[in-house]
Amino acid sequence: MIKVTFVLRPLFAAWPAQTVTREERAGMASIKLEQIIEKMKLINLTPELDLSKIKIRQPDINRPALQLAGYFEHFEATRLQIIGFVEYTYMGSLPEERQREIYTRLLSCEIPAFVFCRELRPNDLFMEIAMEYKIPLLMTKKATSAFMAEIIRWLNVMLAPCISVHGVLVDIYGEGVLITGESGIGKSEAALELIQRGHRLVADDAVEIRKVSDDTLVGSAPDITKHFIELRGIGIVDVKTLFGVSNVKNTQNIDLVICLEDWDKEKEYDRLGLEEEYTEYLGNKVVCHNIPIRPGRNLAIICESAAINHRQKKMGYNAAQELYRRVQESLARRRDEDEDDL
Repeated sequence: MIKVTFVLRPLFAAWPAQTVTREERAGMASIKLEQIIEKMKLINLTPELDLSKIKIRQPDINRPALQLAGYFEHFEATRLQIIGFVEYTYMGSLPEERQREIYTRLLSCEIPAFVFCRELRPNDLFMEIAMEYKIPLLMTKKATSAFMAEIIRWLNVMLAPCISVHGVLVDIYGEGVLITGESGIGKSEAALELIQRGHRLVADDAVEIRKVSDDTLVGSAPDITKHFIELRGIGIVDVKTLFGVSNVKNTQNIDLVICLEDWDKEKEYDRLGLEEEYTEYLGNKVVCHNIPIRPGRNLAIICESAAINHRQKKMGYNAAQELYRRVQESLARRRDEDEDDL
């Protein structure tokens, strides 16, 4: 028991409250070619080659049509190279001497791998030169466009700019709610009650946020703390084991931030919500609510209400604006009645 406490507690405590870029934590973002092969279910046509040290560092891919025609200016050799039906038939139409010339020049570049779509297989000459320069050749059954769309989407997520923040990420009615605040303020307890109410945990204590696009932030948990919650006085709780797989989720878009803070009676808090407040992660703005904490306030219900209200606003209905409209109409009617009396 002493050993478990000694080993597990530092896993949560080691994550700093401030954001730390992935580049600072682990160097330049990259993903192993072996992971791509496993994820995309690719067939390795060159099993003799060692793929363990080959990494992809950018989400863009390339179809080397111009390079097969002999134009190598601005060629991004570091990208994954995709061969579709058009490139394949063009390669087959070239004379053997021209093939050897183009293949040698193309494969002499430091290319991470070639992927042949539609179960197309390279000819013996391409295989021979690829083995000479140790360039992996892979194959997929998928159509070129479908494979490109899938791998670009996946690489964009895996290689997106990433930071780690101190907080809890929960999926509430489909809205990704990031709960932040000082250590010990009650973030994990609020998440646990939300889980009991049927919502899903994504990450506790440390949330990895990736900027997938200028409009989208995706949050996830580090592998080492995935599906775990730390409760002071109890210890580590495995949500997936205790509550089931329906109460956990691996990734979630971040739609709303709820910042918990101690109640300050001297501070004026927003009671209408006519104007949105925002916080920023990786250059993307996210709607943020500052929620004061005091005894008797049910955090889970507050978070649920905030998530539903945010969803309503996205669908075009703003309760605060509706109240303001009603007040204005009431005042206008009173003015009209006063004028009629005069």
